[in-house]
Amino acid sequence: MPRARLRYSAITSLDGYVVDARGSFDWAAPTEALHRLVNEQERSIGTYLYGRRMYEVMRYWDGPDPADASGASSEYRQIWQAADKVVYSGTLTAVSSARTTLVRQFDPQAVRQLLDESVSDVSIGGPTLAAEALRAGLVDEVSLYVTPVSVGGGTPALPRGCRFDLRLREERAVGDVVVLGYALGRTAT
Repeated sequence: MPRARLRYSAITSLDGYVVDARGSFDWAAPTEALHRLVNEQERSIGTYLYGRRMYEVMRYWDGPDPADASGASSEYRQIWQAADKVVYSGTLTAVSSARTTLVRQFDPQAVRQLLDESVSDVSIGGPTLAAEALRAGLVDEVSLYVTPVSVGGGTPALPRGCRFDLRLREERAVGDVVVLGYALGRTAT
């Protein structure tokens, strides 16, 4: 059986940030069309790996479907709730969402084992945790949803001080957002 892929995706500003210097990402709300594309790409995910901050943001999807939710939003809620989640945090004492495990620290060997044993792809969310996996050479694919805004600083989508050889596997525009999908080659720091 082939090894599952570890996929990292992020909505990013044109200048490469997932949140601005104040920690805001209000500019990153996806359109209905972009959300449908994200759903298409997320259907094959069996497990999400999150750091604490990303988990706290994503926990929104564990609640009930709001009455004004779009079709794509409702569909994503179902995709997210059906998947397992692993949260890496040294500060959380418990997790509140279903199908979620709390792990104290990121262990590249444990992630390798998960990938070897998984029948579905695994997603790593949040740039800080993804940086650890990228540095460990675990990430197979990077997808960036490049939003037409420059925020001037904040948290970068990709770690500083690292070189990654990438091969373009997808490019398309969804409205004003450019979707770039890459396969990773060897990592050199």
